[in-house]
Amino acid sequence: MLDYDGTLVPFHKQVNEAIPDAELLDMLTQLTKDPANDVVIISGRDYKTLETWLGELPLDFIAEHGAWYKYNAENEWNTAPDLNTNGLQSIMQMMNMYTKRTPGAFIEEKSYSIAWHYRRVEKDLGNLRAQELISDVKHIVGDMGLQVLQGDKVVEVKSMYINKGKAVKRWLDKDNYDFIIAIGDDHTDEDTFKAMPAEAYTIKVGKNISAATYFLNSYIEVRKLLRDLYLDDNTLKQGNKQFALM
Repeated sequence: MLDYDGTLVPFHKQVNEAIPDAELLDMLTQLTKDPANDVVIISGRDYKTLETWLGELPLDFIAEHGAWYKYNAENEWNTAPDLNTNGLQSIMQMMNMYTKRTPGAFIEEKSYSIAWHYRRVEKDLGNLRAQELISDVKHIVGDMGLQVLQGDKVVEVKSMYINKGKAVKRWLDKDNYDFIIAIGDDHTDEDTFKAMPAEAYTIKVGKNISAATYFLNSYIEVRKLLRDLYLDDNTLKQGNKQFALM
């Protein structure tokens, strides 16, 4: 189970610049060539972007932190139950106010969440405004069934009833995997790590405190690990065993 931004690709000042490069596309293609492997991309990205960038590959997807999901064998995207957008318009108004006060900030509106990005903002000002926004939003989201999350230079508000951990259980329940690896860099990936069985390999990208068992420094090291996996005949090509890369 693989997070996308910060895990498979580096962060960019423009969110739409994180297009998968040829190396990544080839790597994912190699990993999915073995029919025993399930490769799941788990991202906060909207499902339309993931479909555009990676939809031609035989991958499974979890988009918008679990609001949308898609199996490789199916053509249709599915939505999770218990989705709630009540109150998002009020959050949008608040984020618009902060955007006007913060040069370089911008809003990304998804199907079931809203994200306030400040990666193009001067560092000290961006951090200050983000903490102010989080403080203001926290006063009102609880009664709306919403949750506020802080990621890498982004503050996102979404339904509290969806998260990556709940979403990955669909895959954990459908097969008895012999090997599971979950990799992510973001606070939202902690839900994925916590949902994994004890024998799974969980890997945090970065140096923040995590529920993961192992750590890698950057997306470069993640790619090296994944490359080693499909190049090592003793790791992923063991007859008819079932594997999940999440």
